[in-house]
Amino acid sequence: MRRISAVVLSRAWSAFLVGVGVWSWIIWPRFAVAIWRDPRAWSGDTPTSFLWVHAVLIAASLAIGTTVGVLGIRGWRAAS
Repeated sequence: MRRISAVVLSRAWSAFLVGVGVWSWIIWPRFAVAIWRDPRAWSGDTPTSFLWVHAVLIAASLAIGTTVGVLGIRGWRAAS
């Protein structure tokens, strides 16, 4: 059986990861508003594939940003 050792991030890398997480939450919601208002997003009252593709991209980016931010917070706490 292999032993798994813990990885401890430096405070600098932890802060970087938290910054990436915050950046994601600043940028992607603003992008979502821009996509929502884009005329290519709608065909009458029906969402187009342009909207759906960007919605999935935004959701995935926010999920990844949240995960990275949480890892940064955990790394910061573990480094102290």
